[in-house]
Amino acid sequence: MAPARPRLCAVLGLLLCGLRPAAAMAAADERRSESPAAATACWRVEDFVVAQECGPCSGFQMKTVPECSPTGFVERINCAGSGRAEFKSSCRSARVEARGFWRFVGAALAVAAVAAALVLGRQRVLDRRALEKVRKQMESI
Repeated sequence: MAPARPRLCAVLGLLLCGLRPAAAMAAADERRSESPAAATACWRVEDFVVAQECGPCSGFQMKTVPECSPTGFVERINCAGSGRAEFKSSCRSARVEARGFWRFVGAALAVAAVAAALVLGRQRVLDRRALEKVRKQMESI
């Protein structure tokens, strides 16, 4: 029974230590929810106008604008009610999506062409071997 006690203490210690960061995160969330006007983006609660279309973030924006980090794309908007200018993340332009689609199609076609070339080459090698085998059998008669 003596070896079980240290394990039990270690497990309990890990559980208690694991609960502290979770409690701290919950308290931080409560503090953030106390001031919803500052934490909520204006485009979530107001009408907005797109000032700059969705596009890839520059290297400087990746470091300074937190909205750039999830997707690498950002859209600049102006909120109608408050007049605030903010960045909106999670946007993908149709041009970027189309480019990605055609890259995929091109890659698939390239793989298909390489596979077809390999199949044809292998088929020719096997045909030559079969013809050579038949020729040798004919000569031996």
